[in-house]
Amino acid sequence: MLKDESPITSDLVLIGGGHSHLFVLKHFAMHPLAGVRLSLVSRDLHTPYSGMLPGFIAGHYTRDDAHIDLLPLARYAGARVIHDQVIGLDADLGQIKFASRPALDYDLVSINIGSRPASPPGVETDKLQFAVKPIDRFIDSWSALEQRLLASEEDFQLLIVGGGAGGVELALSLDFRARQLRSTCSRLRLSIVTDRDRLLPGHNPRVRRMFTRILEQRAIRVIYDSAVTGFDNGLLQGELAATIAGDAVIWVTHASPAGWLRDSGLQLDSDGFIALNPCLQSLSHANVFAAGDIATVDAYPRPRSGVFAVRQGLPLARNLKRRLRGQKLKPFRPQMQFLSLISTGNRFAIASRGRWALQGKWCWWLKDRIDRKFIRRFSKLAQPQLPESTSAGLAPMRCGGCGSKVGSEILEQVLAQINQDWASARDCGLQHADDAALIRVPPGMELIQSIDHFRSFIDDPFLFGRIAANHALGDLFAMGVDAHSALVIANVVFASEAKQAQDLYQLMSGVVETLAEHNTLLAGGHSGEGSQMSCGLSVNGFARPDALMLKAGMRPGDLLILTKPLGSGVMFAAEMRGKARGAWVDAALEQMLVSSREASRCLQRCRASACTDVTGFGLAGHLFEMARASACAVELFIEQLPLYPGVAELARLGIESSLQPQNIRVRHSIGDEQGLATHAAYPLIFDPQTAGGLLASLDSANASQCLQQLRQLGYAEAQIIGRVVEAAELGPVLRLVRT
Repeated sequence: MLKDESPITSDLVLIGGGHSHLFVLKHFAMHPLAGVRLSLVSRDLHTPYSGMLPGFIAGHYTRDDAHIDLLPLARYAGARVIHDQVIGLDADLGQIKFASRPALDYDLVSINIGSRPASPPGVETDKLQFAVKPIDRFIDSWSALEQRLLASEEDFQLLIVGGGAGGVELALSLDFRARQLRSTCSRLRLSIVTDRDRLLPGHNPRVRRMFTRILEQRAIRVIYDSAVTGFDNGLLQGELAATIAGDAVIWVTHASPAGWLRDSGLQLDSDGFIALNPCLQSLSHANVFAAGDIATVDAYPRPRSGVFAVRQGLPLARNLKRRLRGQKLKPFRPQMQFLSLISTGNRFAIASRGRWALQGKWCWWLKDRIDRKFIRRFSKLAQPQLPESTSAGLAPMRCGGCGSKVGSEILEQVLAQINQDWASARDCGLQHADDAALIRVPPGMELIQSIDHFRSFIDDPFLFGRIAANHALGDLFAMGVDAHSALVIANVVFASEAKQAQDLYQLMSGVVETLAEHNTLLAGGHSGEGSQMSCGLSVNGFARPDALMLKAGMRPGDLLILTKPLGSGVMFAAEMRGKARGAWVDAALEQMLVSSREASRCLQRCRASACTDVTGFGLAGHLFEMARASACAVELFIEQLPLYPGVAELARLGIESSLQPQNIRVRHSIGDEQGLATHAAYPLIFDPQTAGGLLASLDSANASQCLQQLRQLGYAEAQIIGRVVEAAELGPVLRLVRT
């Protein structure tokens, strides 16, 4: 990705990773606009392609085959990713709302979140009912149901509510999959229940006859004219001619919109979907666009099908760009007819368009080819272009020195908003201090201080603020000290005053939330601007010197415990290159948000003899510090090291952090009599960590019990990774061994 260093003047936010937004991301990658910050807000980083869901259920595709990884695509487009679920939108204020983070402002927004089947309340928590969308949740539900089938010896009655193309295709795919498993599981009996007097009401009679015959051949029952409203105690509820019993229900009914649209202020159609003009623009708010199943083009009503979302993608991207440039929008007119390819589960499909229909294996081959081509289109990415200029004026050259500070009005505005919105922070003493902070040290205590500062490695300022604060607090926790207060230095990117205020508020909200969770006073700080966002904290705590955990103190015979996985440096070096999968990055971020406070307290209770946190010097560097300070040597169980998902694979590709070459200089002091330097984890012992875990030595009699307690506290990846041994006079300080 070619980074746009222009000052930010406009925020374009995409809500949802639907099919239309895939085209928008790729279009902006190839034709970016200077001064425009593109953001993707998505609940999922690994978005499923609906056209391949039946093939995935039938077993023809793997999970990766049928999904598009949004993180590399967003990185390719230069878009920041906000990985969270939207719970509301205020179209009048221009804000997107979340459950547990500050609202996100936008100048221009596009919504492409799809729809979901109309189903009764409670489906998301009922293990016997599943909605086919969101697709990722359905996939997880089906996996659990499949395990239940494998464990059962009795017939299993599965009801599919909905007789459209989605319901019929899903039923045939489930039937095919069950037939493959029949030798090892119970017999799956399928029934399709529809409120119509026919199947596939949007298709021609020939298509309906073909599928009716196939369903009869597969012994899949179809129940017509049955309006279902719920499922309770194994029975369908509604206007039914006879009792319909089942063991589980899948809802593939007509589409329904997201509930939060009702309070958005947007003009909606009679069914609650966003009402659009032919330019894919909201009828009520000119800075709101939408596409796909979540919206209705008032002048051109069409069925809710992924075909139309795909066709809307490029026109949507171009109109978003025209809106940003202040140009006239161009209308999009959807096609009247389209090719429909519906699979029958067994690498066979029926193709239809208008009044004609064909069937055969070649139809499946055509569908498979089209679907795989779609996935490749957004996975195999070419070199993006330099940004085009917009009509908006750009800010002048920025000053350095004290002239690089954020303006006082911006700072006062942000501090006032934080004090208003983060009441919990005020409870722990958040204040706007004078020019310097006055800290009184309690009698008999010593002041313990540490400082950390680094550039942002993610584009989400709120999440970055949380991790930066957590990283800085780790130094105190490594010594067994609770934090009392902190000073912060926060730099935001060059932008208009309004944008800088938004970014600073998001960043500081993340910092304040983490400090508040640890009852830590924010005593003051400094703000600035630069080409990259950065954040640092100086943290303070009080402790009695004889109660500290130090790096020195390891004893021969002690075992070493590491509380978090390794690999964050490699992970985010790969993410910058678009090589890391979204699921991998998400797993790493979750761990980086885990505080080490409870781990520190546990290690103190278990009488750790020495402790540090694993950060910039990597595991090897910090082990060397501890070993030398303790006049001992260490045997490292390299096969026992906990690693973030995917980092071993990334390291094999030669991806490494920019600090790795410096950290690896200690390798000349590493002993490797068993030839373990070729192990996949070896490069990762030099990998610098952000918000890494605690590394502690404990008496071997206490280590196992301590490890068990750590895991009960939520440190699921904690592991015993080595032992302390006597130092040989000329031997290596660190030795690689098998367990």
